[in-house]
Amino acid sequence: MSLADSISKALVPIHKEGYPFIAIAAVTTIILGWFWSVLFWIGLFLTGWVCYFFRDPPRVTPVKDGLIVSPADGTICQMGSVVPPRELDLGDQPMMRVGIFLSVFNCHVNRAPMTGRVTRVAYKAGKFVNAELDKASEDNERNGLIIENDNARIGVVQIAGLVARRIVCFVKEGENISVGDRFGLIRFGSRLDVYLPHGTKPQVALGQTMIAGESVLANLKDQEAGDLVARVS
Repeated sequence: MSLADSISKALVPIHKEGYPFIAIAAVTTIILGWFWSVLFWIGLFLTGWVCYFFRDPPRVTPVKDGLIVSPADGTICQMGSVVPPRELDLGDQPMMRVGIFLSVFNCHVNRAPMTGRVTRVAYKAGKFVNAELDKASEDNERNGLIIENDNARIGVVQIAGLVARRIVCFVKEGENISVGDRFGLIRFGSRLDVYLPHGTKPQVALGQTMIAGESVLANLKDQEAGDLVARVS
């Protein structure tokens, strides 16, 4: 393997949504640096951070039937049975909700938690309170998807946070999507909620770190899995 190959494999790809922001940061850095060298180095650091924020690393996704994988990098912040948002049209019966909080240091590319057809995309304007709070699911700006297949119908909701001001969704109603496929992105801190069928037992714990497209949230074909016992080590 050549040195060029080694370097290319070490570099993490950047999502195209980040190119305009990287360009703006780079140009601003050059302009500020023309007036004061200290500002150049500060701008260079911030440009590097913007590149880091929009990273889009490849993921190895499990494809076993019944598995629901995490749609986002981040930390499990909420778990419990709640009535899903009205705009999803999932009914008024409680469903198992698993919330994943993304800090500004997490990768913000969102991935499909299961294979299926996107039967609904519903955007709702709202506030920008801290995404870790429970009320963020009801009050904040959000974009919801319904994914269906022969075995299940689940909801996935992108929620803007205190810093996030832009939700991007790449898919439309009627499209087919495979587990692990990229379906959206939220800029600068946010949350993803996954609504699972009633009776589903998540195989994660509060505070657990998730990797989008890789970490397993639940197994819909193993309803007797029971509660997860975990510890911090």
